[in-house]
Amino acid sequence: MQKIIAVIVSHNRQALLVECIDALRNQTQKPDAILVVNNGSSDYTTVWLDKQSDIIQLYQDNLGSAGGYHAGISWAYKNGYTWIWCMDDDGHPKNDALEILMNNRGFGIELLNCSVINKTDKKTFVSKTKNYKSIDEVKGKLIEGVGHPFNGTMIHRSIIEKVGLPQSNLFYWGEEREYFYRIVNKYKIPAKTITHSIQYHPELSHAHKKEWDYKTSWKMYFYVRNRYKVMQSRYSNKFLATLHYAYFTLAFIKSIFIFQQKDKIRKVFFTFWPVIDSLKNNFNDTPETIQDRMNKQYKKPISSFVFYPFKKAIVSMFVPRYSEGSGTTAVEL
Repeated sequence: MQKIIAVIVSHNRQALLVECIDALRNQTQKPDAILVVNNGSSDYTTVWLDKQSDIIQLYQDNLGSAGGYHAGISWAYKNGYTWIWCMDDDGHPKNDALEILMNNRGFGIELLNCSVINKTDKKTFVSKTKNYKSIDEVKGKLIEGVGHPFNGTMIHRSIIEKVGLPQSNLFYWGEEREYFYRIVNKYKIPAKTITHSIQYHPELSHAHKKEWDYKTSWKMYFYVRNRYKVMQSRYSNKFLATLHYAYFTLAFIKSIFIFQQKDKIRKVFFTFWPVIDSLKNNFNDTPETIQDRMNKQYKKPISSFVFYPFKKAIVSMFVPRYSEGSGTTAVEL
């Protein structure tokens, strides 16, 4: 017997989570189980979940959306569920979303997705969906080649057997696209969006176009660093992946000069840090370690940060190096 489980990743959004759970409970075709990955919530989420008898709660430290979906999909797979329906806690499915999704599945292995629609106007797509702006423009039942993980995304266990799990070390921002391209491009599994299976979601904002603070915006670190993994999944050729990442980096720096009003030079230098980490395959940082480094690195004025390498080079040219036993004292820069 094929079983369906809904998997929601949640962190400190108790009111929105309740809205999502209510929508799942009221589906015309109900899932066999509901799993909430509680990503270290410190609000009323844990207390509320403890009182729900029909919800499986998987509590863990905050490992970001990447760590949340990795854990949730892994748990569902190991516990024998056939279909895993993934969604964020700030969205919710229309009452007939699951029924329509399952009635329009094909016979082969494929990635299914709800249409992700703005929860405010109930019409416009929140992400690029071919050339469609509104659900009213779509005439057919399917939109081939399109999927927007993890917003109403239906994953068959055979995909997990073949492709594996989302990368948990990406933490935040990009893990969903990396997984999508791995499924569709690397393993050639077709994706399709079911037009009238609706997943409501808040309108997406382009964070890099809004003012951000280089001292506190740890999310921007993940935005830049993780894009290289996305490119590696999208393009099988390593050179092409690196070339597209370089183009992305230049475009991001350009956006700093266009959209940012403050600390433009600081933000450009900030960009090099996640880029270098991505190229070195360093995916160990967490929001805590990033914030700690920000606090230490950005206490100094920009002048010392920019001119320190030149100062060091000049001093090394004119000041003799200290050697052991020479009786001299090392020059402190």
